[in-house]
Parts: sequence; structure tokens; C-alpha cells
Amino acid sequence: MEDRVTQYAENIVSGKTLAGKPVIATAKRHLKDLEKSESDGFEYYFDVDKASRIIKFIEMLPNTTTGDAMQLAPFQAFIVGSIHGWRYKKNDHRRFNKATISLSRKQGKTLINAGMAIYELIAGESPSINRQIFLSSNSREQSMILFKMVKQQVDKLMSKSPAIRKEIRQVRNEITHNPSYSIIKPTSADYSTMDGNEVSFGIIDEYAASPTTRLLDVIESSQIQLDNPLIVIISTAGYDVNAPFYTERNYAIEIAEGKQVNENYFSYVAMQDSEKEINDPETWIKSNPLLEVPELKEKMLKNLEQQLTEAQAKNDTLEFRIKNLNLYVKGSVNSYIDVADWEACAVERPPSIQGRDIYFGIDLARVNDLAAVSKIYPVEDNKMYVDNHSFVGTKGGLQEKSIRDKIDYEMLANKGYATITDLESGIINYSLIMDYIVNHIQENNLNVKGIMFDSWGSDLFLAEFEKRYGHMDLPFIEVGQGFKNLSEAIKQFRLEIYEKNIMHNDNPNLNIAINNAIVKHDNNANIMLVKDKAREKIDPIVATITAFTQAMFHEFDNSKDMEKYIMSDDFGF
Repeated sequence: MEDRVTQYAENIVSGKTLAGKPVIATAKRHLKDLEKSESDGFEYYFDVDKASRIIKFIEMLPNTTTGDAMQLAPFQAFIVGSIHGWRYKKNDHRRFNKATISLSRKQGKTLINAGMAIYELIAGESPSINRQIFLSSNSREQSMILFKMVKQQVDKLMSKSPAIRKEIRQVRNEITHNPSYSIIKPTSADYSTMDGNEVSFGIIDEYAASPTTRLLDVIESSQIQLDNPLIVIISTAGYDVNAPFYTERNYAIEIAEGKQVNENYFSYVAMQDSEKEINDPETWIKSNPLLEVPELKEKMLKNLEQQLTEAQAKNDTLEFRIKNLNLYVKGSVNSYIDVADWEACAVERPPSIQGRDIYFGIDLARVNDLAAVSKIYPVEDNKMYVDNHSFVGTKGGLQEKSIRDKIDYEMLANKGYATITDLESGIINYSLIMDYIVNHIQENNLNVKGIMFDSWGSDLFLAEFEKRYGHMDLPFIEVGQGFKNLSEAIKQFRLEIYEKNIMHNDNPNLNIAINNAIVKHDNNANIMLVKDKAREKIDPIVATITAFTQAMFHEFDNSKDMEKYIMSDDFGF
């Protein structure tokens, strides 16, 4: 029996089919897991028959325009075959219970979704009855686009097959499989429509448009008691790097690359490796894998090239880069730092901070909103490691604040990036900030070079700090927040990022703030950091810049480097 899944993986890894790094990593994972499946210690195996069965089923579905059967492209066969072909050895359940698929637009995402949904309705195995297939999206309109595709294909099937016609019933926005009491229905961000359900197979379409994780959370929570559930997240890149799909997609890529371990998560992310490839159509197959299909290549390339030409003529390629190259791009022309430049400074293993010099920056902001404490540690090779911890007020309710700000504060607190106030009033407890700073200093034996602060609203904080910890004689340095005082530090910090002299641990507080920060100029070419909307948070990067006003003047000890240079063969007169 032909194994189209493995054949595609081999073509990708060998270079016969051009692909981006995330897809190559996914292909390598498949081939590596095939080898591992031969040992008793690996609990999964690949069932070529089950993979071929769903591929064959989807290829029997009629084209809703012509009525003809549709041939899956190699990448589409790989995706559906991988999800349904990998199985547990012990009970033959699907190995993968979650998948993230990311492609440029017009790459047949709807066909993949519709095909898997219909297959699960008619031929699903677990549960044997009452399978609930939910087609979900952030908007009702998007969910209905997918449901309409499913309905049209089911209509065609019913017209061609008397057996299917007897088994399927359609009532308004529901499709029911009578023998198994299973159902397909569209849902959206109205989470109440999913109350009381057990979603055996949930599809979240265009997840990049979802501002929160609540849609995903509701589906996942409904599956807790199921033996063999499946969630498929499928989306093109979006405009908001603070939306949950950005983080979800990065996590999926890291699983494929082996940086994260999750044996039950399938990842297929087709994207360009660099924005520089925008002018190289031969590489566009990386984000547009349908270009592998000879019958489509010429027409698709022609249309893509025309779109790019028009976008470049208008000096606005943002839409093309996001939707046609499947790249996340910070869109504003006034953005402080480009996403790619910031991400390039992330390190997998942060340096040890024990015994180091440290520069603190404090942004107290409003007492009922968000406060931030940033830390800058000078490290080896004239670099600086930056980190942040935020303090969250809960006035009006934490959940409501999370929804309003589009930030999961509870998740940040659980992961150690934030502290939720313990005061019933909901205002930020300054004592928690003071204790955090002092404990951090003492636990890590740090040499405090300065605690930089904005004078606005800080009198009470400073007075209380002096009362409690005045004996430590910590150096507090006031930093004005105007153009004159911050512009040089803002510019220099950005330059250090460009030069990769800044290191960070992918701290979500800083990621969110970097993505929200835009630049405002005065008449003297000075700059300040501001934000587009009141709900957007930039406090962590403001606190970091406040610390950097002094850290930028840190004198590194380069004596050992000079000694090595003098003793090397390169030194001479």
C-alpha cells in the first residue's frame, strides 16, 4: 500500500520538495518516530492503512463547484494522514489529540477541515456514538463559511449515495449521522452554545483572529472525560502578536524542532524562513505548499506576483507578508522594535545571575492597574540580560481585566511572571513589590548598582521602602519620564537589540510590551514610548528603559579579554 505520508516527509527532508524550517522539522520528526516505533519503549506506531483510509475518503468528496472528486495535494495528504495514521500501540487510539496547522491563505485549509469533519461524522471510531464535531471560530461568519462547505459536500454525497442519504439528516445548522447519533454544528465565540457538550472533535478556524484563549479553553475542558478527543487549530498568521495564536504557533514549531516535548501534539507550520524571501517567488512554496501542484503553480504564482507588485507600488507590503507569506509582522510604521529583532535576542538558557551586578527599573503606574519591575544584569561579552516581573491589580475583577487587556494574568502568575494583588480592594500592594525586590537581591547575592524610578506617584512607595529596608542602604535613582531624560536610553536600547547585545528569556511580559510600544517624536528628534490604545500594556518595557538609563553606562571588565588578545598571534606592533 502506498504511504503518501512518509513519501512526503522523505521528499521534504531530501530537499526534493522545498519547504521552510518548521515543515522540515515536522517531516524529520515523522521519519525519526517511524524508527523509534520499532522499539518496545516507544508507545506509538504508524498505521499506513488508517492514514490511507482518510486520504481516500476525502478524495472521494465532490468538488462543490464541479461535482468531481478532489485530489489532495501532497502536504494535505501528509497532514490528515499524520493526524489519523499515528496510533497508540496499546489501544489503537489516535496518538495526536491536538494539532496546529498554519498556512498562507487560499491553501485549501477549508478542504482539510471539511474533509476531517465529515470523516469523523460518518466513520469516527471513538466514541462509537454521540460524536460531537464542532466547527468553531471567533466569528459566526467564519464558522458558517466552513459549515457551508461541509453542508455542500454532504449534499453532493447524499445525491450520489442512497446509503449516505438514509443515514444523514440536515436541520438548519446541524448535520446528524442517525446510526451513531453524531452531529456537526458551527459555533463561535458565544461560548454558552457549548455548555453541557463533550466535543469529541473540535476545529478552530482562523484562530489568529481570536483575542483570548477562551474558545480553546472551553473546547478542551469539554473533552476531559473523553478517551480519544481531537482539537485542530488551523490559521494563517494574524496582525496581533499578542493574540494567543502567535504563542500557540511558536509552541507548535518548538515541538516539531524538539525544543518542547509533547508526543500528542501535531505541528505543521508552512511559513517563509525570512522576510527577505519576499522578492524570491521560487521560495514561496514554503508558505504556499499548493505551489507543489503543477496544475495550480502558474496561476497562483502569477496572482501572488501581481499582488506583491501592487503592494510595493503602494509602499505597503504588510498584508502580503502576513497573509501570503504567513509571517507575523509588527505592523505599525512607528513600532519601537520589530518582532523578528526582539525574538533573535531570546536565549534558551538564561545566564546565571548569582553574584552579578543588577540595575532595577520600577514603573508603578496606576495602583489599580499594572506595575512592573525590570531587571538588567550585565553579563559576559559586553551583553546584558533583561527580565521582568509584573504586579497586577484586580479592581473590577481579574477575569474582566484579562478580557479587557487581552492578557491571561492568571497564566502569567502561575508561571512566575506576575504577582496578583492580595488586597481585597484590588489595588496593587506595594509591600509585595518591595519584598520581591529585596528577596531577589538576597537570594541571588546581587550587587545593586541602582533602583531607578519615576518620581510620579512614588513618594508613598519610597517612604515605606525606607521604613522597612532603609538599613540596606540601596541606591535609589530618580529618572524623569520626559523626552529629554529617556530618548537617549530608548534609542540606545534599540540599537543594542539590533546588535544582539541584549538577551532575554522570552518573558511574556516583555514580549507583550515590546509588541505594543510605538515611538513618538518631538521637534528635536527625541523619542518616547507610547501605545495605540489605553488597554495595551507597555509598563514592562518602560520599566526596562528606566533601568537602562543607568545600565547603558555600565563599565564592563574587559581586562581578561585584553590579556587574551595580547597573548594571541593576532597581537603585534
